[in-house]
Amino acid sequence: MLENSDGGECVGAETMKGRAWPCLRQFCVFLENRVGRLSDLMRQIESIDTRVLAMSIVDSVDCAMIRLMFNNSDRAREKLKISGFLYSESDVVGVELPDGDRPFHDVCQTLVNAEINIHHAYPLLYRRRGRGAVALFVDNVDGALNVLNAGGHKVITESDLQDDDEYL
Repeated sequence: MLENSDGGECVGAETMKGRAWPCLRQFCVFLENRVGRLSDLMRQIESIDTRVLAMSIVDSVDCAMIRLMFNNSDRAREKLKISGFLYSESDVVGVELPDGDRPFHDVCQTLVNAEINIHHAYPLLYRRRGRGAVALFVDNVDGALNVLNAGGHKVITESDLQDDDEYL
């Protein structure tokens, strides 16, 4: 543990944002709804050191919101800033789907029991031990992390996304 200026304990470095942070970063990029804009975005940000691991598109007549997750959020943020795209960031919970006949139901039921609402969800390009994963944007991130861990679910961190997986 670290000490703050008044001698009290503060959060240990291993729990601060970074490789072991228990949430994933979702980037929501605003694009004009024109032919080629998504291709421009991918050309600017996707490379060997920045892989897109999830994408969801919310489309309207004039604009689109592209939700993206990357294997390296710091590098993705840098590329988005340099390329001038308008974006916002938020924490999402990544969870590995459990074994069983109803893996999505098991995750959802764990959150329902704690009265945690899922606003949106989408799959991650992640596969370990034969299991896939999903990203969840919830109304209570800390609560979701606590109940998922207590329920025996594997919460995915950014370091999990940077490790080689079965698709590489």
